[in-house]
Amino acid sequence: MTEKQNYQNHTRWHVPQHFILMPILLVNLIFAVVRLVQYPNIDRAEFLLLAIGLMLMSFLVRTNALRVQDRLIRLEEKLRYEKVLPPNLLNQIDKLNVGQINALRFATDAELPELMRRVLDGEFAKNGEIKQAIVNWRGDYLRV
Repeated sequence: MTEKQNYQNHTRWHVPQHFILMPILLVNLIFAVVRLVQYPNIDRAEFLLLAIGLMLMSFLVRTNALRVQDRLIRLEEKLRYEKVLPPNLLNQIDKLNVGQINALRFATDAELPELMRRVLDGEFAKNGEIKQAIVNWRGDYLRV
């Protein structure tokens, strides 16, 4: 486990994805565009299409994994809400959007009911504000 997670350090940078694969694919895309402009022909156009396809595929692989993870977080948190929240708040969890659920997952069980009340009252305009309002951070060290 790395250092204790908090609002300032909770963003996950996946080194192979963000700092190796994406730069390589970006350089490949730029190179394909330059080569097509320098020497226009059908083969260069095909290489450009392939470069675009690889960038798109890399983006989709990442975003689809995050979407699945968001669905799992939503399920885990709804199960947690059943154990932690009083009935009056539990009846309102369907009013939360995925971003709010993702932000609330960092709140400890003791802090969750009051923070949920504040979210449902519309006190926070952005999900980042919810995270910043958390006093006792509950880390999520398994995020993709």
